[in-house]
Amino acid sequence: MAVHHLAELNIARLRSPIDSPALADFVALLPEVNGLAERTPGYVWRLRDDSGDATALRPFAADVIVNLTVWESVESLRAFLYRSAHLEPMRRRRDWFVPLGDHHLVLWWIPADTLPTIDEAGKRLDLLRRNGPSPEAFTLRDLHPAPEL
Repeated sequence: MAVHHLAELNIARLRSPIDSPALADFVALLPEVNGLAERTPGYVWRLRDDSGDATALRPFAADVIVNLTVWESVESLRAFLYRSAHLEPMRRRRDWFVPLGDHHLVLWWIPADTLPTIDEAGKRLDLLRRNGPSPEAFTLRDLHPAPEL
């Protein structure tokens, strides 16, 4: 059994209010994409509010949505992101989101029997933005291995 899991935070600044016609396609895709994630081998957990997704949670800014997930490995996250039906909505992200101009995704290793908090995730994103990739906060392009036992 794995000793560490991979935590992933991804934030996005909305082009329009979440309930606007401009974001209707994005909102309609959420149940499908979230269900796909949950069926992907290696998926562990995702942050959700009472609606079943996390779009009502706005810890970073009123126009910034958050996606916080846990995966068994980098490979399982990559399979979901790049080798599943998730790829098509990802290609449309500029239709729905304003480019942030800074890191919007951060990864870090957590003990397998824990879950990350939004506060911890925000600190990891800040760490990545301040110092660049490190074992404590990294990206898919600058991976760091899970800690040794």
